[in-house]
Amino acid sequence: MRNPSLRQLEALIAVVEAGSVSRAAEVLRISQPAASKLIQDLEADTSLQLFERESGRLVPTGRGIRLYEEVQRIFGGVNQLARAIEGIRREEHGHLVIGSLPALSGPFLSRVVAEFRNSHPNVFVSIEAWSSQLLTEAVLSRRLDLALVAKGAEHGSIVAEQLHSPPAVTILPMGHPLAQLQETTPADLAEEPFIAFSPTTMTRRKVDMAFEQRGFRANIVLEATTALNVGELVAAGLGISVADPLAIEPVAGRVAVRPFTPVVNFEYELIRPLKARNNLLAAEFAKKVHAAVQPTGASGP
Repeated sequence: MRNPSLRQLEALIAVVEAGSVSRAAEVLRISQPAASKLIQDLEADTSLQLFERESGRLVPTGRGIRLYEEVQRIFGGVNQLARAIEGIRREEHGHLVIGSLPALSGPFLSRVVAEFRNSHPNVFVSIEAWSSQLLTEAVLSRRLDLALVAKGAEHGSIVAEQLHSPPAVTILPMGHPLAQLQETTPADLAEEPFIAFSPTTMTRRKVDMAFEQRGFRANIVLEATTALNVGELVAAGLGISVADPLAIEPVAGRVAVRPFTPVVNFEYELIRPLKARNNLLAAEFAKKVHAAVQPTGASGP
């Protein structure tokens, strides 16, 4: 028995998957006689009948299917090896794996990555969006080089930097009468249909407390879990809300944004492993995050 050639194995896969020699020849970009010859040589070299001839077509036998499955398994390993080699090549120039809360993983994080890539064009960046708890666990296991989380992670093997993000703002449908105000308070908003975050979120707790401190309750008509949903509901004219300006950037230009008093701050942290493979690059990325937290002019008329 002779060892089959790579081209013969490619022909085997092509014929099984394409269903005919003619279509397999097109896939392989060779002539039909050449494809038939590869199959014939493969059967001769392996001493196995891999196909039966039925009405001018090749139908794989049981042995043909078994060999096909084995070749697929081997080729899958080769593909995995190729991906590993590509990963190693990328790491020669640097590879950062970044984690973020879903609320900040849209336009805000995109701006940060764009700024980082301007100064580090050869660094390969991967982004994952999860809850703070899952992100913290991933940083502890050093699967993430850096993560943007809600404040609260305390661990001896984690470096945490507070992110000085802008305070909450009131978001209103375009043309809303309250958009004429320079600043909004719970007294201004109390009678308006209010779109709140779900009760389990940090934003909801902070906004509820701000209203209660002034002796008011929001007139909640809708609730949503994510800032994207809240922003879209406001943009649709279904009510107003108070939200993190970084998180509502996806609706910038489609809602009016006004300052909200009393001040409601959102406490985010950048966390990274104390001993990480990419500490220098992670520190550079962190600088871009700190620089990007300024409002982007999302307020409407």
